[in-house]
Amino acid sequence: MSLVAYFDAASSEPLHPQAREALLTAIDAGWADPARLYGQARRAHLLLEQARTEVAEVLGARPDEVSFTTSGTQAVHLGVLGTLHGRHRAGRHLVVSAVEHSSVLHAGQVHEREGGTVETVGVTLSGRVDPGRFAEAVARPGTALACLQTANHEVGTLQPVAEAAAACREHGVPLLVDAAQTAGRMPLPQGWSVLAASAHKWGGPAGVGVLAVRKGTRFRSYLPEDERERRRVPGFENVPAIVAAAAALRATAAEAGEQARLSTLVDRIRRTVPEIVPDVEVIGDPVDRAPHIVTFSCLYVDGEALLTELDKAGFAVSSGSSCTASTLRPSHVLEAMGVLTHGNVRVSLPRGASADEVDRFLAALPELVRRIRQDAGVA
Repeated sequence: MSLVAYFDAASSEPLHPQAREALLTAIDAGWADPARLYGQARRAHLLLEQARTEVAEVLGARPDEVSFTTSGTQAVHLGVLGTLHGRHRAGRHLVVSAVEHSSVLHAGQVHEREGGTVETVGVTLSGRVDPGRFAEAVARPGTALACLQTANHEVGTLQPVAEAAAACREHGVPLLVDAAQTAGRMPLPQGWSVLAASAHKWGGPAGVGVLAVRKGTRFRSYLPEDERERRRVPGFENVPAIVAAAAALRATAAEAGEQARLSTLVDRIRRTVPEIVPDVEVIGDPVDRAPHIVTFSCLYVDGEALLTELDKAGFAVSSGSSCTASTLRPSHVLEAMGVLTHGNVRVSLPRGASADEVDRFLAALPELVRRIRQDAGVA
């Protein structure tokens, strides 16, 4: 058995056993083109539509509102730009929170380059949008769409989606909800018009996203039209992967007890880290949060060095720190919150993470931080 503790489920959850079983079966039964009429194609079509129905049930949508994409990022891009395109006569104003996933912000940049406007609503120190400020932004004339995630992908803070949805409904503005971190893990808030999610976040295979568009929401694909997936998503459906994604979502949604167990382990990390490591800040809301995510920052610590040392010690974690090889600048989420970005560590627990693994992590962390600070001359 591997001694490596995988603590990066917010990036990608390991494949759920039921997804693996469904995938292997569907590879043999669902390989044909579901748009054709011969026997193998009809079997693939049946599998695809059964998966669509299962996903819709968990998300609280109708099957004909659900389309499958190639990723959560593609679902967001199509959802944002397709809704703006469909509602261009209502206005060109887009409202987003400052801590949305980069896919939302990148779609907003495309909208701006094409003459639209984007209003960014700030967040509190805990990373939550103020519902009053969000409502004010939505009320501005010409607002075509508002976007708000269910929970932040870096710090886990839950957003006031129900309140935002009420404000959007009052002003006739559709709300796009990025549910990547909570779909399958928590009940989804009501009131959304467009929803995006990503299968590998809940234990499905990578390469499957979900885009749900409520009936009555004006939507027109930003891409050249294709007859696939309700004309919302172009390209051939990966039926075996979609079937596996649906199996994982159904299984994860039925494991409420597992999410509660992970939340208890996260509480232990949140409580213990400040007690055993000096000059550390635990980030995000301690109560209103996704069950599996905890983030903290260590002052006087190089973030990349800390992640490297944790990896050597057998812990796979991630970071939003400025000191990571991929970004060279602080996370936009941490910047928007106004919190410490040095030595940032995000621990996100996958299904099956054990108390023993958490204990090992808490035992190893203080010495690793002390050593890095000592090497930097600040211990």
